Amino acid sequence: MRIAIFGAGGVGGYFGGRLAQAGQDVIFIARGAHLQAMRRNGLRVESIKGDFCVEQVQATDDPRAVGAVDAILVCVKAWQVVDAARAMHPMLGPTTFVVPMQNGIEAPAQLATALGRARVLGGLCGIIAYRSAPGHIRHIGVEPFVSFNELDNSPSERVERLRQVFERSRGLSVTVPLDIEAAMWEKFLFITAISGLGAITRAPVGIVRRQPGTRRLLERAMEEIYTLARAHRVTLPSDIITTTMGFIDGLPEGATASMQRDMMEGRASELEAQNGAVVRLGAQAGIATPVNGFIYHCLLALERQARDEEAG
Repeated sequence: MRIAIFGAGGVGGYFGGRLAQAGQDVIFIARGAHLQAMRRNGLRVESIKGDFCVEQVQATDDPRAVGAVDAILVCVKAWQVVDAARAMHPMLGPTTFVVPMQNGIEAPAQLATALGRARVLGGLCGIIAYRSAPGHIRHIGVEPFVSFNELDNSPSERVERLRQVFERSRGLSVTVPLDIEAAMWEKFLFITAISGLGAITRAPVGIVRRQPGTRRLLERAMEEIYTLARAHRVTLPSDIITTTMGFIDGLPEGATASMQRDMMEGRASELEAQNGAVVRLGAQAGIATPVNGFIYHCLLALERQARDEEAG
């Protein structure tokens, strides 16, 4: 398959790198020093699943130079999805489809509005990875996985083709969930709670889960999301909070979420797509979300400051 990776940070760099390592025709949409480093020296990935380097990288900052592709993996931050959708039109052929890989639950609807629902799958991934230097991705935790399916969960040839492509790649697992919306909400429940508490405390996951007070706040934030999912007729396992806390207990002691790292480093973050989305959707459904509301409003001033500084 000819696959465009729109965004070459921790997620796009790792999964796109694995696909290229497996011999797929991968084109990275990147920019700045990261783009120049990949063109000059290739893409280097340091990973707990084995280090590797893609020596010959196809990369550009101009989607118009790419031409039509079979699939686009949307690996930008959640707040960049709408702009990315506008930019990817030159890469769309008659059968091109797009797969969102970022945190949050709203990207499929945003992509469908911009590109047409028929082009869009539901998708998610799991990894703790980040760009440590231009041309260099570091993967430090979580067994990498990708999951995707048609939005209506119907069997399709394109989903099966993409599944087989990932199946042939090293250092990751791939699944096609029976209910992709529920799978996205399961991740949303986890990442929103740990990101928000991590950003508030500025502490790694080991400290957040160990302190009784913050551990209980994690559980309460997830309880609010579980209630919200039920209001949206999304069926999550009744023991989802227990199993998610078990997953959190297995994370590396020093792990941090990408939203937390962005906020701590003064960058624009996914606050609106995570805790902000819980508050917004909760208000629409008439559901109280006090813990997520507290997190969101405490962090909002920092988010606005970061965006003002980036805009300036």
